[in-house]
Amino acid sequence: MKASKTSIGRSLDQPNRAIRLYLFHGQDESQSRALGARLVEALGASRFLISAGTIKSDPASLADEAGAMNLFGGVRAVWIEPATKDIEEGVIALLEGPATENPVIAIAGALPKASGLLKLAETSPLAVAFASYAPEGEDAEGMVIDIGRRYGLKIAPPVAARVADAAGNDQAIAAQELQKLALYLDASPHSPKELDHDAIDAVGADNSEGDFLRLADLALTGNVRELAAALARLPAAGSEAIPIVRSLQRRLLMLAPARARVERGERPDAVMTSLGRALFWKDKPVLGQLLQKWRAADLATVAERAGRLERELMFTPVPEREALGEELLAIARKARSL
Repeated sequence: MKASKTSIGRSLDQPNRAIRLYLFHGQDESQSRALGARLVEALGASRFLISAGTIKSDPASLADEAGAMNLFGGVRAVWIEPATKDIEEGVIALLEGPATENPVIAIAGALPKASGLLKLAETSPLAVAFASYAPEGEDAEGMVIDIGRRYGLKIAPPVAARVADAAGNDQAIAAQELQKLALYLDASPHSPKELDHDAIDAVGADNSEGDFLRLADLALTGNVRELAAALARLPAAGSEAIPIVRSLQRRLLMLAPARARVERGERPDAVMTSLGRALFWKDKPVLGQLLQKWRAADLATVAERAGRLERELMFTPVPEREALGEELLAIARKARSL
């Protein structure tokens, strides 16, 4: 079924477990990713990455993964990015097969009206399709106000306009900033707080404190010396391990589909240009470097290991700092060998 702007929020925040496929498509890929992440959060799910190439070579694999039980309990969202025509046969098997345990989230770019994948999603009662377009003006303000409400923030239009402008109207970046601001204000949906310019000045995007993504980038670029020094500065009794692992996973979710496009024949500079506002300007050099360094298969291995580490940190009494350091340094050593 085709979702509208007014219905998509309810579909994501109160997901129908009968829905097997969520297709987020359109020119604003960062918004599509943000919508997928919103659904994962609402489900309390973990992500399982599968490539379009894997589904093309074995169409039944998509339904198999959607029907697989999560060994650690809970829901596992099957995440495909980029979703191309290569997954059409797999989607047919998914929608025509027996009931599944886990939803499939497919992130696609702009799809033509004649797209077989789009037709499958829009015509099936077991699927939801939504087209993402970059918001502007009042739509961008409304986007920020809506995201803030989910984190317990009450945002006036002038403040929303400032956040939207700072984020380049990018929903994913705005969500990251608003989540950080909610933590600063101790806001929650049950205890909402007013967001004002003073709070943004205190902990806006230019504040680099708690920059967990930097550790992920040090590992992926192979900078062993700086990574070891940064790990040594982490508090011995801190609880940063899981946020750092999730920062690594976010970087991989952006990098993996971009690298897949390079391996399909697109020029790295063209891929970087297409990412546009999905990146902070300061992140572009490092992502360009990583795009050249890592192969898609190696990125998939790192993503699998990161997911396993997150589960270990959450469900087993491992020493967090040591486990995190061991994994990040292993990634850095691998990066040096590429």
